[in-house]
Amino acid sequence: MRKKFRILVVDDELSIRISLGDLLRCDGYQVEVAESAESALEMLKTQSFDLLMVDIKMPGMDGLEMLKRVKGDDPDTTVVMMTAYGSIDSAVQAMKLGAIDYVIKPFDPMKIGAFVKRIFKNELMRREHRLLKHQVQVCCGYGPMIGQSPAMLKLFELVEDVSSTDSVVLITGESGTGKEVLARTIHEKSSRSNGLFVGVNFGAFTESLLESELFGYEKGAFTGANTSKKGLLEIASGGTFFLDEVGNASPKLQIDLLRVLQERKFRKIGGLRDEEVDFRVLAATNRDLEKAIEEGNFRQDLYYRLNVVQVHIPPLRERREDIPALARHFLEVLRARLNKKTSLISPEAMQYLVAYDWPGNVRELENAIERALVVGKQKRIMPEDLPIVLQEPSGEPIDESLDLREKDYIAKKLAQYEWNISRTAQALKIDRGTLYAKIKRYELS
Repeated sequence: MRKKFRILVVDDELSIRISLGDLLRCDGYQVEVAESAESALEMLKTQSFDLLMVDIKMPGMDGLEMLKRVKGDDPDTTVVMMTAYGSIDSAVQAMKLGAIDYVIKPFDPMKIGAFVKRIFKNELMRREHRLLKHQVQVCCGYGPMIGQSPAMLKLFELVEDVSSTDSVVLITGESGTGKEVLARTIHEKSSRSNGLFVGVNFGAFTESLLESELFGYEKGAFTGANTSKKGLLEIASGGTFFLDEVGNASPKLQIDLLRVLQERKFRKIGGLRDEEVDFRVLAATNRDLEKAIEEGNFRQDLYYRLNVVQVHIPPLRERREDIPALARHFLEVLRARLNKKTSLISPEAMQYLVAYDWPGNVRELENAIERALVVGKQKRIMPEDLPIVLQEPSGEPIDESLDLREKDYIAKKLAQYEWNISRTAQALKIDRGTLYAKIKRYELS
């Protein structure tokens, strides 16, 4: 494990750089050296290190000033100061500025290895504690449903109210706002949290496939039904059943759903008797169901069954004050998953993030942070690391410009994967239902 640790030694004395560098390399560390604070700061713009060992007294910028700048850029940087016997006071001052420890020159070759090993052991414990604390905050809060805007605080309050009941909840909001995340949160905070959370996306399957998935079937019900199969309705009994993108349900499935909601009974395909079920229903849609009712595309009686309590998730552009916290959350989660050292978002990049309208909402923001981590070369995310759509000014109206870009990009991906919907959706990091909807919207063929 130690070979993964990278150390930067900063000292104006060549003998110190050579001797200390050789000692640490013998212990298995990757070591770089710098002869001045200025050159070290230049290296830190493009490289990441697990430990900086910095001499206090150097010509030009001294070690204390370098420490201030390093900690200003990234407070989590681990820094050990090197000092002579006559500069202990400066070392104590460095500890107050954020240095984790100090070592006195000349070094004892037999002790320096144990000293650095102890530093890394403590640092690993500190990182694990910070990650655990972050995970606990996410687990016990609202996960990616992060925000301190008035709209989100009101939403969180409503979630607390509906979680303590068994009422049907209709979650509305644009694509990418986190409707399924919110549904899972309601389930986990409810009295049914020990049961299963079972979801079905009505935009992801054909009507016949959805019917067999929902209701299950008996052996011999149709060609290929060699065994009986439980449906999702039966599996969800005792827990929560989530109807995702319910606005895409076909007329026949709407009738079947209405019966299930009214009677809490269903019949398997090919079955001869009704099965009773007991689950809580949560539904979500990005469509205007009242408009769909007027157009004859959605049953009014089903709408009233689903719309007992409505929870609306506002789009990201209406709560821009939440963008920095969300961006930092995704950075923390994704840098651990991708094993990246990037730990900050530059002020310039954050300005881009806050100013952008995010038509794809939270999902698009997460993808933008992931892309920046993959392509970025510095310790912080810079504007040039963000997707080009965030940067390029355009004379076209923003909505039209983004639509044209998205249409062209989806068309290229479909061609690349020979119109294999599953593989294309996976490459685009969206579900099949969303891809079908976009194909229909952009009239792709």
